[in-house]
Amino acid sequence: MSGQILSKSSGFFDDYIHKPGEDKSSTHYCPGCGHGILHKLIAEALVDNDATEKAVFVSPVGCSVFAYYYFNAGNFQAAHGRAPAVATGIKRSLPDSVVISYQGDGDLAAIGGNEILHAANRGEAISVFFVNNGIYGMTGGQMAPTTLVGTKTTTTPYGRTLRNEGYPIQMAEIIASLKAPVYVERVMMADTKSINAARKAVRKAIKNQVEKKGFSFVEILSTCPTGWKMTPVQSQEWLISTYQEHFPLGVLKDISDQVEPLNLDHNYAELSQVPTLIDLPKENFEVHKENIPDVVDEEIIVAGFGGQGVLTLGVWLSEMGMREDLNVSWIPSYGPEMRGGTANCNVKMSTKRIGAPVIAHPTVLIVMNKPSLDKYGETLVENGIMLYDSSLMGDDLERTDIVKIPVPATKIANELGNTRISNVIFLGVLTGLSDFLDESVVRNTLPMIFKKRHLLDINLKAFERGLEISRAYKK
Repeated sequence: MSGQILSKSSGFFDDYIHKPGEDKSSTHYCPGCGHGILHKLIAEALVDNDATEKAVFVSPVGCSVFAYYYFNAGNFQAAHGRAPAVATGIKRSLPDSVVISYQGDGDLAAIGGNEILHAANRGEAISVFFVNNGIYGMTGGQMAPTTLVGTKTTTTPYGRTLRNEGYPIQMAEIIASLKAPVYVERVMMADTKSINAARKAVRKAIKNQVEKKGFSFVEILSTCPTGWKMTPVQSQEWLISTYQEHFPLGVLKDISDQVEPLNLDHNYAELSQVPTLIDLPKENFEVHKENIPDVVDEEIIVAGFGGQGVLTLGVWLSEMGMREDLNVSWIPSYGPEMRGGTANCNVKMSTKRIGAPVIAHPTVLIVMNKPSLDKYGETLVENGIMLYDSSLMGDDLERTDIVKIPVPATKIANELGNTRISNVIFLGVLTGLSDFLDESVVRNTLPMIFKKRHLLDINLKAFERGLEISRAYKK
């Protein structure tokens, strides 16, 4: 009688927690999808190579976007197609980590085509797992760069044609043609034999990175029953009978046994040398740290319409925080319309190191339009400060546990002659009310922002009006 106990790999979390009350043992993938099998192969390879603790996944847009629910490892979310660029930054800053770029065909071969080519050409010491199922599975079944000619999708209702959409792109062949990659293979997940071959390829790509051998690329042909509008069994049969004919399986390049381990040591200049190396001009600027509390930990959301200076105000706050010798982060977000569309930014200012730049519950909220008030009003922490443009909206937020300060910023900006300076009025109010913004630092920074005299004069007036509002509020 065997004493072996089969169980879930320790490379996974014990429970997959998506939302409260949901099944903690199942993934979000459709029945018959290949992602779950590939996840299992990767988790086992990480454990067997003793790499789980130093593994970092980069998950971009696609069906695998929720990989962080499953793998007991680090995870970074990347913009659509940008996983190789993010993976490059992680690997170069943490050379002993095992970085995995996990991407689908719509992500890697379409919008991310440039990113993957240059990462491969540089020979970045990462492992790329490329899931090729010939369709945009997550967003409704549109044509992908790998979709076969004649295939009907939501964006090719009459079938893909050579004249209009061209040939399916064979990414493994393209990557293998470059000099830098050390290992490129195409495998398939359909039956026991093909899954065993995929298992070996996954293990080799992970092992190559552990041994610092360079760039490894594994393309995995996989099923998408939902996107293909087939049953799991039908999709498996079609993958074997048809799809692999257009994407031949096998090793396209393997020089991993012929190359020496890479030297991944940091090659950084000393911090004191940086200003000279980049010819940074010297500034006579004194940091007034004595006016800043010993502990600062502020999380600020600025939100409004595009064109109101929302993102710019966030940049200014970050700049002033740096000049106060604080750790800062700034993340912008804006709608496609830009001017007139929605915009917001997250700003953190702290005496501690900042672990993540995203803000869920701000300590300070600056809202310049009603939609922003509706969206973020309830997220403000208890006793947090909310500044809102009372020229454009009323206060219908039913909260009595926060400090709400009306600022007629647009009205004052119009009186001064330029509507676009309303963000400086908010800056003045926040400076006067807070203990984490030093008034003298702000005053010394504004001339560096507004270098033309006429712009500086009107913005200094706007700043003063903001300070007046804060003084009146304090009284």
